[in-house]
Formats: sequence, structure tokens, C-alpha cells
Amino acid sequence: MKHISVVGYGSVGQKLAKLFNDAGRNVTVCSKDASRGAEHYPTATFIEGIQSADAIVLAIPYGAIQTLIESLADELNGKTIIDCCNPLNEDWSPLLLGQETSAAEQIAALAPQAKVVKAFNTIFADVMAREHHDRKGHTITAFISGDDKTSKHGVMSLASDCGFSALDAGPLKSARYLEAMAHLNIEIAVAQGGGTNAAFVYHQA
Repeated sequence: MKHISVVGYGSVGQKLAKLFNDAGRNVTVCSKDASRGAEHYPTATFIEGIQSADAIVLAIPYGAIQTLIESLADELNGKTIIDCCNPLNEDWSPLLLGQETSAAEQIAALAPQAKVVKAFNTIFADVMAREHHDRKGHTITAFISGDDKTSKHGVMSLASDCGFSALDAGPLKSARYLEAMAHLNIEIAVAQGGGTNAAFVYHQA
């Protein structure tokens, strides 16, 4: 997993692109505005970025994913898709999908020949930097789920190289729980005023 295309260059896309670049990966940025990210990384159209990448990171709002995937489904055949989005309304409140699906599973249904891995969605952009990864002696956990073991283990290695503690969270359907964790994280940070300088740490006694 050497060549990574980051689709979207908002706060999450920017932080992940830097982490991946610092971890020795070749990063390409794909966004509607081709100039975004050009001062730091090569840029490309969505199709160009997908064709050249070993893995594609979706760092765009949930509401934009279906249209994008449907327009690029053939190009995504055989590719690893790293889904770090969460189903949210514009005010960050949870967009509940029920107990039988998740954003990641919906992506897998839209691109059935791709290998979808859920990762990084439980981590706020504000702590996606190495100086924030140590939480009082414990490292931020990156929970990672997926059905394709090779792709999942590749993303786990990527997360570890970025300074996170990578944890195998099981099959792709576990994305339902990871997205719920993200909703809880946002509830505590925003609605309860806890702030976004916080993260989950899975600590085995």
C-alpha cells in the first residue's frame, strides 16, 4: 500500500494526507478544486487518482459518496477503499442508518468489486497528528474493520506507520459499531462540550 489517493481535502483529508506522506507513502490529492493540496502533493482528477492508487481514502461527506461511487464504480474494481466517513447531518448530528447497515457497507454494495475497509472514522481531525497520539502513556486506537483480510491488514500497517495503535475490529459489518462510536464521540465533544482534543484508547488490562 504505497500509493494512496485521498479523495477530499477538508480537515480530515489534509491531516491524513500529511500522516501518510510522513509515513513514507506516495500521496495524491483528488478533489473538485484541482488546486487544493497542490502546494504539498500531486493532484489529480478522481479517475486519475483512482487509476494510479493502491488505496483510495474517502474523506468526503457521507452525502456525497453515493454519486461519486456510482460515477466511478468500474474504476474501483479490485481497489482498496478506505472509508473514514460518518453518516452525519450538516449540524454534525447523527444520521441513523439503523442496525442492519453502515456507510461502509453501502459503499461495498455500490462498488461490489472493490475491497472496502472502515478506518480512522473514530478519530477527530484535531488529534490526527503525531504530537497528539500519546494520551497519557497510551496511543490513540485506530479501529479497523473489513472483509478482505489482505486489504484490512494493509490498512492496519498503514495506521501503525502513522503512529496509531491499530486494532482489528472484525468484518466490515463492524463498521455499524464504529460509526456509532463516532456518533458518541461527537455527542461528548460537541453537545456535551468535551471538545475535539480527545480520542478512544482501547487498553487491554
